[in-house]
Amino acid sequence: MAARRLGRSFFARSVHQVARDLIGCRLLFEGRGGTIVETESYERDDPACHAYVGLTERTSVLFGPPARAYVYLSYGIHSLLNAVAEPEGSAAAVLIRALEPTAGLGEMRARRGDRPDADLCSGPGKLTEALGVGLAHNGADLTRDPFQLLPSAADPPAVITGPRIGITKATERPWRFCAAGSPFVSRPRPK
Repeated sequence: MAARRLGRSFFARSVHQVARDLIGCRLLFEGRGGTIVETESYERDDPACHAYVGLTERTSVLFGPPARAYVYLSYGIHSLLNAVAEPEGSAAAVLIRALEPTAGLGEMRARRGDRPDADLCSGPGKLTEALGVGLAHNGADLTRDPFQLLPSAADPPAVITGPRIGITKATERPWRFCAAGSPFVSRPRPK
């Protein structure tokens, strides 16, 4: 029997709760993926959120229905994967920052090179490169193939929070969520 996917209602609530609750869930893309160990949340009134500037062609997905992929290019190099959260019009999303890779490791290494498991998906750009997620997936429905977002296979891990990283605005907000003690989170590792 196939595992039950996370539904739209999972994402149609507080972006901060969604970000926390995604820790321990499983993300697969075309069969490649693993357990989510790190996320960050972004909301409309947050100067670090793309929606802060309002509705534009680029940000329209953020204003759309929950459970959509918001994929954008960071620094002109890396595609980053976000899950739109909260009710339509709210403009909030969860950045999927890191996975513990468990499925399709050979394919991930073909994309990222021969490296330790802990370095395959330990950052949002590494994660999308390993999985093969790109700008063409912006606006995709996260409740349908090629994505699979599944509940945790075990008891959810303990979650620690801290300030977000890799941004220059509103860095003090404690909206980074990590599986406590996971060696698969991005650096700097939370304390």
